[in-house]
Amino acid sequence: MPRLEYGPAAAYSDASPWSLRETPMPLNRRQFLVTSAAALASATTLALPALADTDNPKPSPTGDPLAGLTVINALGGIGDPNFPDARPWTLTPRMLADARASGVTAVNCTLGYVAGPQDPFQKSVADIGRYDVMIRQHPGDLIKVLSVADIRRAQAERRIGLIYGFQNAAQMGDDASRVDIFANLGVRVIQLTYNVRNQLGDGSIVPEGRGLTPFGHEVVERLNTNRIMVDLSHSGRQICLDAARASTRPISINHTGCRALVDLPRNKTDEELRLVADKGGFIGIYFMPFLSPSGHATAADVVAHIEHALKVCGEDHVGIGTDGSITPIDDLQAYGAALAREHADRVAKGIAAPGERADTHPFVDDLRGPDQFRKLYRLLAARGHQPARIEKILGGNFVRYASDVWGA
Repeated sequence: MPRLEYGPAAAYSDASPWSLRETPMPLNRRQFLVTSAAALASATTLALPALADTDNPKPSPTGDPLAGLTVINALGGIGDPNFPDARPWTLTPRMLADARASGVTAVNCTLGYVAGPQDPFQKSVADIGRYDVMIRQHPGDLIKVLSVADIRRAQAERRIGLIYGFQNAAQMGDDASRVDIFANLGVRVIQLTYNVRNQLGDGSIVPEGRGLTPFGHEVVERLNTNRIMVDLSHSGRQICLDAARASTRPISINHTGCRALVDLPRNKTDEELRLVADKGGFIGIYFMPFLSPSGHATAADVVAHIEHALKVCGEDHVGIGTDGSITPIDDLQAYGAALAREHADRVAKGIAAPGERADTHPFVDDLRGPDQFRKLYRLLAARGHQPARIEKILGGNFVRYASDVWGA
């Protein structure tokens, strides 16, 4: 059985501690994982506040700004990256304490096949079973999210909702009916591609940019029938546009940035963002290095990308998908060596995306730890965003989108 790890060495893999996933690693370290412009402007552009000093936000509201809010991380995890030998389905007291302290209600955590030599179908089914066991072992702490009712139940019972999601659809093989199997096993989000090409189309780093294949159309239709979210994170531009047009239900881009601000393939163009929103979908902004040309993204960069997405998509379609954990790495200096090794392995495997470097953290340094969502709330408030809008961004918009796809 392959060894599974999540920890500092997992940086950038999207099979990392921050989303509880797995990718293949050499040297036996771990498995690596339209309308006119004027009409659009009048329909979706928001009047946003002028720039403010986000390093010195206005005083926070009295008490906990997250009290009573539904906070959804559309792509993330509750793992502890300080323990690289721990398995993704093993919880520690710190992980649970940090998750509870963060105020998060539910998180879309990646399981199943992402990349590597494993059989994609077998790997994915096995992971679902392991996560099911973990949840059964922690009934007072965790709940498997199958519906919006489960999200509300998680909040009411002060448990953490785990939404099962895939970051690749390669596990479908050549049989779209496998979607039915995964739906019955509780998977509620399926991303069509990772960074590279699969049988559905091209990922974000494939130069050819092939769109949705005939088989991809079959899979999207099956996802719609089973009321599973169609996620276009990591996809190429054309497959994203094709899937948004083909889907009979709203789709999502659960973790991305805005290419109009930083021209990197892991970020989405305004055309993609706008079409997804126009079709009733959801866009989650990540806490990743692709938000800054330097590769060293800050909280201010996160706010800037959220605000650009608000202008393009409107305030009912934008949220967060951090692509990160809640528990932070304790020793960033020691982490540097592991990150350099991880990056070299990703380059060798051909899955590294432009904007990744050996010195760029796969998280935002000043938006880490259990207080990350509170800090984001306060930064947005300091920029003049009203509580109702911030509540939508932190979770309300995802719940609305989930209701449209999964049903109540």
